[in-house]
Amino acid sequence: MPDNPSRQEEMLVLSFLVGPSAINNVRQRERERRVTTRLMVFLDDGGVMNDNGTRALQWQRLASEFFVPLLGGSAEAWSRANRVVADRLFEPDAWRRRVRAAPDYRSFDRAYQVDWLRDMCEVVGVGTPPEEERLRLARRAAAFITRRIQAAFPGVADTIRTLHRQGYTLHTASGESSLDLTGYLQAMGVRDCFGRLYGPDLIEVLKEGPEYYERIFADLGIAAAEALVVEDSPRAIEWATQVGARAVLVGDSPLPQTGTTVHIASLVELPAVLQRLD
Repeated sequence: MPDNPSRQEEMLVLSFLVGPSAINNVRQRERERRVTTRLMVFLDDGGVMNDNGTRALQWQRLASEFFVPLLGGSAEAWSRANRVVADRLFEPDAWRRRVRAAPDYRSFDRAYQVDWLRDMCEVVGVGTPPEEERLRLARRAAAFITRRIQAAFPGVADTIRTLHRQGYTLHTASGESSLDLTGYLQAMGVRDCFGRLYGPDLIEVLKEGPEYYERIFADLGIAAAEALVVEDSPRAIEWATQVGARAVLVGDSPLPQTGTTVHIASLVELPAVLQRLD
């Protein structure tokens, strides 16, 4: 084919224009690859993203809003029942007995849901539905309530969006189910910033020891050293660091004696911490 000087000039111009763009794309992909391989961030929910105290009060109100039309009783009675039964269920010794008695997470969750509604019905003084109906109602109630909760700590939703824009891979690592987490994060407007919403239901083990984190990392196919766990519980921090993850403790609890933990007052401080770790 004969040489075409004008065509050659066009190709030189095109090469000049495309070259820097291609180089920039390569550099961007390299930056993204380094961030992805360097850090995968796992956020706890209650105590890190959402205020448990504020959320508990809203659960009381919303539980009454859901159950009064279906089962009768007064709004005040249902609010009180939710508070009383939650205190009973989460009492430390009672919780430990419930955990030890469950052969697996599925059994644990079923028993928890049906007991929660049964006990509330008894406190309110209304008829208790059969077990299968209690299970359906309890799960419908959770979906109704979690999508209406507004308990995020100040600045947390914006911080999550910032981390997402900066290219950090975010997952949850919570004791709550993935279904509840979906509701809470949708209510916050940040569900799209997260990948997997790890609760015990996705990995079939309760958040009660190092195995919880081992199963999460195995599910993702990553080494623990690639993970940064953000928690408000010193016990959970110890479990995460035991398996080799880095950790950030949020709040005013005493810092565990580990060499891989940073202490911050609020999740809002996390982007600055990640810059130092990078």
